[in-house]
Amino acid sequence: MTSAQDEAAQWWATAVSHIEPGRIELRDRPIEQLIGEVGFVDIIWLLLRGDLPSPRQSALLEAALVAGVDHGPQAPSIAAARMAATCGVGLNNAIATGVNMLGDAHGGAGQQCVEMLTDIRTLHDTGSTWDEAARRTMATWQSRSRYLPGFGHRFHPRDPRRDPLLNLVDQAVTDHVVSGDYLHAARAVEAALARRREGARPVPMNIDGATAVIYAELGFQPPLARGLFVLSRSVGILAHAWEETGQGRRNKGPLPRSVLPARLTPTPQA
Repeated sequence: MTSAQDEAAQWWATAVSHIEPGRIELRDRPIEQLIGEVGFVDIIWLLLRGDLPSPRQSALLEAALVAGVDHGPQAPSIAAARMAATCGVGLNNAIATGVNMLGDAHGGAGQQCVEMLTDIRTLHDTGSTWDEAARRTMATWQSRSRYLPGFGHRFHPRDPRRDPLLNLVDQAVTDHVVSGDYLHAARAVEAALARRREGARPVPMNIDGATAVIYAELGFQPPLARGLFVLSRSVGILAHAWEETGQGRRNKGPLPRSVLPARLTPTPQA
């Protein structure tokens, strides 16, 4: 190999996969040894973490991924993908349109919640009680935004995905699969919100909070919480985009053609 070839090879050096004629390896494992033996969720773990999860770790990750696959056309990512599917751009572009909607406000709360729970855990590790650590961290986060990532839902009074996910984490803590620190942190936030809003509508954990607990308990870094949510929601985006292609619509807009947007009175400029 010439020095130029070696430089090019080092430029793209990776531990994720190795490809050469007649050989495909994922994290040094031949693909033929993985096909039919390892599930898709385990492959996600393998590529991101470099090893295979235990069966219980895999089951927890799978539960989180299943829970986030879809939330109907009320979700901007789904709606955008369905509209894109009618514009002649192809299924891959429709999926990309939906995925590209998953930003900080829609799709980023899981990452933000892992960051917040990590802040709480750090304070707890320095001697604060869970309650004190939660209150201090909540005050910091709410000094920047009135929303606490992972708590409350604009559509559900109580997110139906919360309880089954947290029940799985509870069992995993009992069985020493995960530590439970992030679960303690999340429940401390939930309890603090309940005390603060006594007599008002409660603000329980939502899907972003419950899956953030799982991702954090499993040791995934905060940005990967968003990445894993993107993988999960891509399944719903694909299904909706594919269904829309069979509806026979062209250039589907956000409203039926019979409904026109209201006229907005311009706000006087100062």
